[in-house]
Order: sequence, then C-alpha cells, then structure tokens
Amino acid sequence: MAKTATETFTGHRDLLFSIVYNMLGSVTDTEDVLQETWLSWMARNRAPGAEAIHSPSSYLVRIAVNRALDHQATLSRRRETYVGPWLPEPIGTPRVNTPVVEDAADAVVRAESVSMALLVVLETLSPLERGVFVLHEVFGYTHIEIADILGRTPAAVRQLAHRARQHVHARRPRYEPDPDIRQQVTERFLAATRDGDVDALLQVLAPEVSLWGDGGGKAHPAGGLRSFHGRDKVARVLISSARRFGQELDIVYRSVNGDPSALMFDGATAQAVLVLDLTPDSHQVCGIYIVANPDKLSHVE
Repeated sequence: MAKTATETFTGHRDLLFSIVYNMLGSVTDTEDVLQETWLSWMARNRAPGAEAIHSPSSYLVRIAVNRALDHQATLSRRRETYVGPWLPEPIGTPRVNTPVVEDAADAVVRAESVSMALLVVLETLSPLERGVFVLHEVFGYTHIEIADILGRTPAAVRQLAHRARQHVHARRPRYEPDPDIRQQVTERFLAATRDGDVDALLQVLAPEVSLWGDGGGKAHPAGGLRSFHGRDKVARVLISSARRFGQELDIVYRSVNGDPSALMFDGATAQAVLVLDLTPDSHQVCGIYIVANPDKLSHVE
C-alpha cells in the first residue's frame, strides 16, 4: 500500500509542482507545499479503514492548491520586508511553444512555459483569483472541478475567473512572440547595452518600456533597488549599470520560464537572469526583468 501511494504521488509530482509554482512564484515555497501535500497524502493512505481514493489526481491537486493558498499569507508578509522590487523565481525550461493541454504531461509543459511577464501580472491578483486563473486558463480545469477543489460554488468560481481574466488581459493582452524573434531581440538588446550604444538601445526599447531589477538586497541589478519606466530613463540606467557591472560577465542564452533569455555568469557562478517581454508586434522591448538575487538563481544554472 505504501509503495503504491508513493508511486502515485511521484507520478503526479511534476503536475503539482507546476500548479503550485504558478500560484506562488517561488520554488522554495512550492517545495514546502509539496512536502506538506506528501505528508497529508501518506497519512490519508495509512489511516486504518481508509476508503480507496477513486481519483488520486483530483485529491492531490485539491490538497496542494489549498496548501498553496494557506502559504500566501506568509509570502505576503515576507514580501513586505523584501529589499527592492520582488520578481518571481526563474526556472530553466525546455524551449517549447505552449501546447493545448491534453493530459497531465502536456499540462506540465504548458505550465512551465508561463512567462516571467505573466507571472508578474499574476502577482497583482488576489490568492483565490490567481488560483482560479492558473487552474482554468493554464491547466484547463472546468469551473465545476475548481469549485470542488476550492470548496466554493461554481457560480463563485466563474465570478473569480471572470475578474482574474479581465485583470490579466488588461495588463497583458494574449500574444506569444516567436521564440526566434525573441532571441534576436534579446541579442540586439544586450549588444547595444554592453557596447554603450545609446541610439541602438533606444531603437530596441518601446516608448513605454519598464525595468525591474530584483537583487533582494544581496546583489546590484540594473536600477538598483527601484523600478524605472520610460525609454530614455531606462536606457540611461542600463548603460550606466553595464559600465559598472556588466562588462566582465559571460552571457549564455537559455530558456527561462519557456522564453529565450540570457544568463550572466562570472566564471561558473550565475550572477543574473535577464528576461525580456516584447510588444505585440514583437519588434520592441516593453518589459525588462533582471533577477540577480543569488537565492533565486539555483534553478537556472
């Protein structure tokens, strides 16, 4: 019985990880939730006279999602004292286009492809709205299934889904730049920044571009402990930061959260992850996310 329960949990672990990660944006907290889910799952299977669980997948997702919601209060308190802008923890992923969800395996691939830009938008939702959005929009769970997971009525879930979808699409319309174009723009952006070519950098930046640098008080990303908005201001900050910190770093191109991105190394040690968000026409950069907090870089090396 214990072996079967272990194998069942192991078989669903990737799916659970993807759901919880997209709800929390933190690998460490996701692992904590999965540990709690494992303990609850094993206790249920070892309980004397316990009835068979007819849908282990639904049962495990229900436990994990509700444990993730319980963790939100702790995360919110932690971020209140976080030094500088907070960005989700990046994860290295295979370079894939987002597929239609057909089964658990496809769901994992799709969830891992949720972009850094979308994760940032999801941070602005309430915990319940984010949970509903992730389950419905990313994994394709029905409103009735989500209602069962959350212990809410289908009508309440539909309302949450509607609000979340409106909020997300208002801040980030649905589009997915071609990976090859994103790679090319990323290379042009870095070349202009490292060469100090202001004119070339201004050409690649959209007028409304925003820059966020997450160092957590332990590193010095571009912009230091602030976010910046507007092409001229962002360009000045990037050029200045490249002169001070970026000239000696090696750049490696990898897929992060499903997007072609750049990792900056000092020898064998990752110093930062750069992820760019492009305008719907894919020609210019509208969002720049730089994660330099060393505590957040272990899953992209």
